Amino acid sequence: MIHTCKANASVVKSGTNSGRIQLTSVIVLLLGCALMTKADIQTTIGYHKEGEETLSFTFAKVPPPSRNDAATTAKFSLLSGEPAGDNTSLDKLHDGILPQQADEPMQNFFFASGTAGGRIQVDLGASKKIKQVNTYSWHPTTRGPQVYQLFASAGTADGFISHPDKGVALEQCGWTRIARVDTRSSRPDGSAQCGVSIADTAGVIGNYRYLLFDIAPTESNDDFGNTFYSEIDVVELNAPVLPALTGGVPPIVIHSSDGYCEVTIDSTKEPALSDWAAQKLAPAIVEWYPKIVAMMSSEGFIAPKNFSIVLRPGDGVAYTSGNRIVANSVWLGGELKGEAIGAIIHEVVHVVQQYDGGRNNGHNPPAWLIEGIPDYIRFFKYEPQSHGADLVWLQGRKKMPLNYDGMYRISANFLDYVVTHYDPAQTLITKVNTACRLGDYTDGLWQELTGKSLSELNTEWKAAAN
Repeated sequence: MIHTCKANASVVKSGTNSGRIQLTSVIVLLLGCALMTKADIQTTIGYHKEGEETLSFTFAKVPPPSRNDAATTAKFSLLSGEPAGDNTSLDKLHDGILPQQADEPMQNFFFASGTAGGRIQVDLGASKKIKQVNTYSWHPTTRGPQVYQLFASAGTADGFISHPDKGVALEQCGWTRIARVDTRSSRPDGSAQCGVSIADTAGVIGNYRYLLFDIAPTESNDDFGNTFYSEIDVVELNAPVLPALTGGVPPIVIHSSDGYCEVTIDSTKEPALSDWAAQKLAPAIVEWYPKIVAMMSSEGFIAPKNFSIVLRPGDGVAYTSGNRIVANSVWLGGELKGEAIGAIIHEVVHVVQQYDGGRNNGHNPPAWLIEGIPDYIRFFKYEPQSHGADLVWLQGRKKMPLNYDGMYRISANFLDYVVTHYDPAQTLITKVNTACRLGDYTDGLWQELTGKSLSELNTEWKAAAN
């Protein structure tokens, strides 16, 4: 922030010593006034080397992240740029929940690989006296440093544009540049975790409603230069600050009933579910993991000997990536006496499926089987009493279109019909799963296993269901 400074000077004639002296005095006076009144924005950077990171993002001179700063309730908007994959939510930038490891895509926001960053606007709802703006990132490679410009506006200037496009010059439409941040030059070798604090020696950066982060990639040598941003905090003057959540409830470590597999259930980001995880979820996993492995066996296949289940706030219900299940604790909390455990059993089947072999052979398994088999095991083996996909469920949905590839419960119902009528040895699911895993699946498999084509089975099942 630059304050206007006025100085009075008499008009002097050029070419005289006295004139030169008085003119020099005026220049010195003006420069001195500018130096005294110009705000001194300071950018402080903190680093932790890989292996020395802290879950609380604690640095020597950069404040740790907060869970109740002005950004917590602010509105974050993506003005330009392409988010990475399904990682579109900006909520993780101000939810007060920190990642627990260096490469955790779903707990960070970052722009898509190979893109040139983008702009994020933060609307605080009203002008606030801003003491600090702090940003945090965590990744061991080129996605760890931070490169951005911070702009701010009260939103009251003539010609102010609140949502400027990428090509618009911000300082020409009511925005003031506060700071340029580039942590690359001061980044020690091997550092992974980074914290940045922007502040003013006068105590207040300014009285602003809007902030805009113009974010750039850290490098262009490859496609992986977009930073993993973990949290953005806006600290209001004299406002109390509570540290971000870093857990506190130790993960639960259990073993399947046959002792084969170790399972970690992590509720550190949703401590309220820790008792349910220990008393309800864990026993179900202990009992059912060996059963699922048996149903999904194939020659030479080695089922995972360990996997993890993470319970935390998020989008949707749950997803599985490799040997890691992430379940939305908000949704689970409303289904503790309903579908919560069954939904995670569905994801455990995904852990065991391990269909990468088929994908690597260029033969992607059909989506209806990828999702239909887990729902078949869930609703017809684990919890048939729930009637979650059987004829009772279908009868309540008479207008729902039926086809074998309807996904999830519909496909599960189709699979149950075929098993019930054409699979007395109860080996069909195992054989279909094996074909998907090895990349050998074709629709002709149904003729081989049942004596009828997939189309014939589909027609017969629909007639029976109706």
